[in-house]
Amino acid sequence: MNQMKAIRVGKVTLNMGFKDDTSLEKAKKLLSSLATGKVVVTKTRKRSTFGPAKGRDIGVMVTVRGEEALKLLDRLLESRERKVKESSFDATGNFSFGVEECINIPGMKYDPDIGILGMDVCVTLERPGYRVAKRRTKRSKVGEAHRIKKEEAVEFATKTLGVNIEIGKGK
Repeated sequence: MNQMKAIRVGKVTLNMGFKDDTSLEKAKKLLSSLATGKVVVTKTRKRSTFGPAKGRDIGVMVTVRGEEALKLLDRLLESRERKVKESSFDATGNFSFGVEECINIPGMKYDPDIGILGMDVCVTLERPGYRVAKRRTKRSKVGEAHRIKKEEAVEFATKTLGVNIEIGKGK
């Protein structure tokens, strides 16, 4: 197989949304205990008639890359019994799933200060050469033949990550 066609995990992003400021500190504490990356507070961007005002804190997220991302992803998949719906994969090969309770993650113990919180997990897959779309100078598009398709991502998840794909459930 061509080594430039090999698929790898680019990053794992953990995301938590909340309504009030007390949950903000709990969510920060939980994500910092799970991953060593910097925990970032997400804010609202627009003001809508019924929604929160612009600039309000609405969530926290952390991005993990490299070997730590693979270790964290393995723990998160174990909490879901390695099951992911086929509808969780998008057309570009990325997939997402939710963890309902943080205490289901292996190695996590119940902390009364944090409580029981859930989170969304987004896994971004890439191939060598994807940097051309993100670099600062001489930016270029990734060719159609080099992009990851949904079928390739499903195959990678089942063979490399040991994920069981649930077919026909969801939209």
